[in-house]
Amino acid sequence: MKLRSYMLVGFFLSLVLNIVPFSGNFTNAATPTAVAPVSAVSFTQGVQKTVLDNGLTVLTKEVHTAPVVSVQVWYKVGSRNEVKGESGISHQLEHLMFKGTTDRPVQFGRLFSALGSQFNAFTSYDQTAYFGTVQRDKLEALLTLEADRMKNSLIGTEQLTSEKRVVISELQGYENSPGYRLSRAVMRDAFPNRAYGLPVGGTKADVEKFTVEQVRNYYQTYYSPENATLVITGDFATEPVLKVVKETYGKLAKRGKEVKGTLLRQNMERGNIAASVVAPTTKKAPIVLKQPGSAALLQVVYPLPDIKHPDVPAIDVMDAILTGGRSSRLYQALVESGLASSVSGSPAELIEPGWYEINATAAPGQELGKISQVLQESLAKLQEQPVTTEELNRAKTQLQASFVLGNQDITSQAIQLGYNQIVAGDYHFIEQYLAAIAKVTPDQVQQAAKTYLNPAKQTIGFFEPTQPDGKPGASSAGSGRTVENFSPGKPVDPAELAKYLPPATSATDSGKQSLPEEFTLNNGLRVLLLRDRNLPTINLSGQIDAGTKFDGNQKAGLANLTAANLMNGTQTKNALTLAKTLEDRGADLNFGASREGVSVSGEGLSADLPILIQTLADVLENATFPTDQLELSRQRALISLKVQLDDPRGLGRQVFQQAIYPENHPFHSFPTAESLKSITRDDLLGFYQTHYRPDNTTIAIVGDFDPVKVKPLLNQAFGKWSATGKPPVLKIPSVPFPQTLTRLNKVIPGKSEAVTYIGYNGISRKDPRYYAALILNQILGGDTLSSRLGTEVRDRQGLTYGIYSSFAAGINPGPFLIQMQTAPGDAQKAIASTLALLKQLREQGVTEAEFNAAKRSITNSYPVDLANPSNVSSIILDNTVLGLSRSEIRDFPQRIQAVTMAQMQQAIEDLIKPESLIIVTAGPEETVLKGS
Repeated sequence: MKLRSYMLVGFFLSLVLNIVPFSGNFTNAATPTAVAPVSAVSFTQGVQKTVLDNGLTVLTKEVHTAPVVSVQVWYKVGSRNEVKGESGISHQLEHLMFKGTTDRPVQFGRLFSALGSQFNAFTSYDQTAYFGTVQRDKLEALLTLEADRMKNSLIGTEQLTSEKRVVISELQGYENSPGYRLSRAVMRDAFPNRAYGLPVGGTKADVEKFTVEQVRNYYQTYYSPENATLVITGDFATEPVLKVVKETYGKLAKRGKEVKGTLLRQNMERGNIAASVVAPTTKKAPIVLKQPGSAALLQVVYPLPDIKHPDVPAIDVMDAILTGGRSSRLYQALVESGLASSVSGSPAELIEPGWYEINATAAPGQELGKISQVLQESLAKLQEQPVTTEELNRAKTQLQASFVLGNQDITSQAIQLGYNQIVAGDYHFIEQYLAAIAKVTPDQVQQAAKTYLNPAKQTIGFFEPTQPDGKPGASSAGSGRTVENFSPGKPVDPAELAKYLPPATSATDSGKQSLPEEFTLNNGLRVLLLRDRNLPTINLSGQIDAGTKFDGNQKAGLANLTAANLMNGTQTKNALTLAKTLEDRGADLNFGASREGVSVSGEGLSADLPILIQTLADVLENATFPTDQLELSRQRALISLKVQLDDPRGLGRQVFQQAIYPENHPFHSFPTAESLKSITRDDLLGFYQTHYRPDNTTIAIVGDFDPVKVKPLLNQAFGKWSATGKPPVLKIPSVPFPQTLTRLNKVIPGKSEAVTYIGYNGISRKDPRYYAALILNQILGGDTLSSRLGTEVRDRQGLTYGIYSSFAAGINPGPFLIQMQTAPGDAQKAIASTLALLKQLREQGVTEAEFNAAKRSITNSYPVDLANPSNVSSIILDNTVLGLSRSEIRDFPQRIQAVTMAQMQQAIEDLIKPESLIIVTAGPEETVLKGS
């Protein structure tokens, strides 16, 4: 019953459920002998369901933990509703819903951005959803905008023509992924006569043929009040808001009608659905794709029942036992054995019968046939023998804890309500689901495996890469000249936009953001504590000054391998014991190396804070780096490298970064197969002993805890950790702007879409121009729908699915970059357009209205960030590591507002250098031919 990664557009959505009360007392319980049900009552408590006369369902839930609200509109229409020849029309319509209305003929992304909304949308199999989260005084404005586009969306030739190109760019971007191509082939074979068997985004052939009348009819049919659910969560009073809803939405008339052919298709599917779930068929031969790529992939799909079927809880527990973490059966059988570098499982339980899929990536040199054999043996064992009590309880705890941890912000709570109402038909569905999870027995799991993991009903696919070693193709350097001249239009006038913007109700008093308590242990470890009793959760963030900047070219990958091996064993626990320690509680702890440090991220229920801290201290002080685990992680790193070099985004970013920073610069270093193979266990031990020190480490904890109890816990866990001498210090040399404009191209065989990076070295976080640079970036490319780049290159010309700019400002200066994805034939025009916009910005600057609008957008959006405790944990950590004031989390909006127009113009003069750009394009060969 989890929301899955098949949500194509917008966020990766994780299902969120109820929170459980917390007494404030810590426990150190081992694996529970029984799993108490997680009640959904408090999650659904306070939810009020109202159905307007026109059929619109309205769900409201007051959550007064932060001065923000989330408004979401969920339409019960997705790719499930599409007929032959219109694959992707739901997704195409989703794009068009941002193009404006008859009353507001402007890009809605610009309106949302002006409100400071964090907004997005997605299309899936059963639903299309639109959501925005804002300060509470913008609630009525969001309601007005969503009601407007429910009735009055502009769907004309101009809008459809430009947005078709954007959608095709998006689809072609997916084509770059071998995993996407394999999944498409497997799903088409598994469900040949069902809409679920086609990609949610549709096919290029169908998208190209859409007519205005066709899309408009689809809109008129499905975007009707009786087919929609409006969800509002957050800091508001229900009765006044319902009054506004009735005034705003109550006047919208029903207009739904049956789409020609839909009933016929649905009747046809019902027979196929029943047959696909119940009746065994002859076991099919594997689908084999032999195409350019980097890694060998396996996917297996089994039919499942719909979301309301009583077997769903047992199926989800079965999935957690098979693929839920390192202790799971398939991870142990495939990854720990060295056969696969990764394995995952995903049940899709939908309005109509769905499917269960298992995906695996082969380790270097391993045969897909062998992986498939071991996989089938593992599934057969699950069918033949009941699962253990330990496995069952761990799976239940993981499912329940993930629901609690996923419910930490109001956006996710609204998503939960909308999903259950649309897909299950009742937002209360979560209550019976969680109660059923707690009651699942070993026999029910075994029976689910027998029923649904039937080899006679499976569809299996192999992706066998034809390109050896994942090596990129040829490269070329361009002359620095562009093929065409381009003159951008005038910058958008915010005053013109303002006339379409609904007013805010009143000024929001965001209140005083609490500041973290900061202290340093005797050994130099810095700690930040911020108590938040709104939710029974813990969010832990940390950083260790042990990043890839210390690698050097000869041992590139050393920092990453060291971080990846921390959880592989300590002096008292092996890798499996460490994994079970956390997974038995549904807690999580991860490490990852970046340029400037190793990031630590952990989360769990409040009672599990001691386990998180003790496990973190154990691996930071006592990691042993077992040789066998090092070899497995090395193989995974080699596969990851192949995948990166086969991805235009990964290869393009590496080439871009290495073009900016000279070979002797720490930021030039990227792993190679040779460097990864040369790293020894002694190298890891040496790096660990040198760089993993308490005086190199900062930890931030946000959540429901008593600081009086946490301090002795920290002292006890970390008190014996010590280091001698001073920590290593690396002097990062400064890098000048490039002397000329430089073009570089990399060819990757088998790709459909190109990715381009444009930029040069930028600024550090403590640079006095940083706040001006943030405002500048917001105007230039901070949002793909509302910025100058987005307005011109994406929205008007339709040349790219996404275009963004950013300043990667860390402890040291990082790149200023613009990134975009284009069709090969559009890359040159998009680059020319971007260069012209940079020149326009440099020569003409920004207007006062743009400047003030960008300030408002940044400061209005900031409270939404602070409404999520996970974000707060990261923000207070980053501020400390970057050497900023403890009060920065509170003062940030004022610092943005304090920037003057003169400072902005100086930042443009200093930081926008159109004549000094590095331009790197990676993708198909025809990109190079047109762009060299």
